[in-house]
Amino acid sequence: MSNPLDNPTLIAGLIGWFLAQTLKLPINYMRTRKWNWALWFGPGGMPSSHSSIITAATTSIGLFEGFDSPLFALAFLVAMVITYDAAGVRRQAGFHAKKINIMINELFTGQPLSQEKLKEVIGHTPREVAAGVALGIVIGLLVWLVWPKST
Repeated sequence: MSNPLDNPTLIAGLIGWFLAQTLKLPINYMRTRKWNWALWFGPGGMPSSHSSIITAATTSIGLFEGFDSPLFALAFLVAMVITYDAAGVRRQAGFHAKKINIMINELFTGQPLSQEKLKEVIGHTPREVAAGVALGIVIGLLVWLVWPKST
């Protein structure tokens, strides 16, 4: 039985996710001067962990399996869908949640109704996605450089 930790693509993706989630904390602190530990556990923020994880894995596949392999082609196409979704669909859903929260506040001001708000930070700006992609490429390259090559 093989060990999943012997899979450089899995390791690259996990490092991409972990590092992106971790970097959100100091980046957000530099912007707001407040620590928001919830960012480590949630979506949204700089850099995009969705973009980082898929780009690190895709880069790793290209480097280890070849950029001309069908597996790389599939990974690249999936990466395109994920990064588009991170910056497009999920971002728009966040805008909608924000507008709905404003409407609810305006409609029910002063009423003792539920104060539950929709999650507004579920998508990424194009800059956050680009940062995640760049981080993923660097991680994929670093894993390839340090991973023992079979002879």
